[in-house]
Amino acid sequence: MIDLSPAVLAVLFVAGALAGLIDAIAGGGGLITVPVLLGVGLPPQFALGTNKLQSTFGSASAMFHFVRAGAVDLRQALAGICWTAVGAGIGAFTVQQIDPGFLKRCIPFLLLAILCYTIFTPKLGAEEARPRLPKAVFYAVFGLLLGFYDGFLGPGTGSFWVLALMLGLGFDMRKGTGYTKVFNFVSNAVSLAVFLAGGHVLLWAGLVMGAGQALGARAGARLVIRKGTRFIRPVFICSVLAVTAKLFYDR
Repeated sequence: MIDLSPAVLAVLFVAGALAGLIDAIAGGGGLITVPVLLGVGLPPQFALGTNKLQSTFGSASAMFHFVRAGAVDLRQALAGICWTAVGAGIGAFTVQQIDPGFLKRCIPFLLLAILCYTIFTPKLGAEEARPRLPKAVFYAVFGLLLGFYDGFLGPGTGSFWVLALMLGLGFDMRKGTGYTKVFNFVSNAVSLAVFLAGGHVLLWAGLVMGAGQALGARAGARLVIRKGTRFIRPVFICSVLAVTAKLFYDR
């Protein structure tokens, strides 16, 4: 039996709100939500599935705010949405069949590389640049790859997307953050459907956290739109550093 008393639900709501705020700005909210879900007694597979439910609320809220503010054009992201959905479905199915240990051991080193590259390239994402890849090629490759990774494991997905969009399509950090929320929502929603089919989602816990996520994500998206790249960059670096440190600690 899992304790879902009012006090526990209040903790879940606050954790969801804080994670939603951080996720909308720079990603890394899973560092808060997954440990909290495990801490209130959910088995690992239920913690992962329930986390997908609550994070779907947050990414949906952030995406909606970016779209409404004109920072994201969903028509321009359609190919990425489709490829990300395919990748996420395959990843969420695969993680239930095999041990994700090898990938989990590799990811901290990739995040460390992103951290170093971002720190030592201070003008990265300051303004838009010329795309290095055609959109069709970029979204086919990174939609499948990062969609699969988010469905399969997840930590750092937002960081990977932001960097990929800046380097591949020449987005600035603000625009890259907005489009990242679209692809995060798609991979979260598809992964959630797979976890629901497997019966690994605790609905009440996920819905309460999701309400907090939606509020936090809305506030975070507003900050991104209002403050721009100078605000996002230090938060992005801190988020990647925190995710990297946590993954190295867990190895």
